[in-house]
Amino acid sequence: MENNIKSWNEIKDDVFGKKGTTRRDELDREVETLKIGLLLREARLKKTMTQEDLAHILNKKRSYISRIENDTSNITLKTLFDIVEKGLGGKIKLSIEL
Repeated sequence: MENNIKSWNEIKDDVFGKKGTTRRDELDREVETLKIGLLLREARLKKTMTQEDLAHILNKKRSYISRIENDTSNITLKTLFDIVEKGLGGKIKLSIEL
């Protein structure tokens, strides 16, 4: 019996195309965006803050924080920095891969 188990990367290649194709690049961007929302939620919870607490500090609505954490809202870099630095008291480290 053959081993037909595929890795996640192989599945992505089969379904969305190889890296560098439009569809695959869109998927990878969406995954990275989702990760940002999850990282923000995790950081907020580590600070034992509610979405309402964070929204109040940032002068935003709780629903806006929820949309960001659940990847239904595009945010600007300024907003991302405000949430992390002003709202959560943290720092952002960015990297670029070529």
